[in-house]
Amino acid sequence: MTDHTVVLDRILHLASLVRADLARFEERGGLTSARVHLLWLLGASGPSTQQALAVALDVTPRNVTGLVDGLVSSGHVTREPHPADRRATLVTPTEQGARAIDDLVAGHQELAERLFADVDSDRLAVFDDVLGATVERFAALMAAEGEAGR
Repeated sequence: MTDHTVVLDRILHLASLVRADLARFEERGGLTSARVHLLWLLGASGPSTQQALAVALDVTPRNVTGLVDGLVSSGHVTREPHPADRRATLVTPTEQGARAIDDLVAGHQELAERLFADVDSDRLAVFDDVLGATVERFAALMAAEGEAGR
């Protein structure tokens, strides 16, 4: 029987590897992980209001303003008038931003293939089930801790 702490240690090691990979990506692409995450959301949803991005990122609207300001400065997004709401603007990827999003999607797909191509589908399905349940359990534990701390 596997010791629970051994499994947790492997998860923590995996988290460390993911953080290191993100740091390399940030260094290579010149974008912070928060800005990359915002671009990823734009790639999935298309042009969005800053309010919608704040909700999706679970951050304050002020935080999103800073992220968008940085992406406007780097040429990855523009702010465009919202067609239905004069008070709102849409954060829209530029051509450079669209290329960055395409690179993110391609890199994501490539990494998934490199990690799991040799894992048979039954084993991968079990891993996915266990990982999904672990993520749900961890999120529930964190939520309970947050409620207990209030």
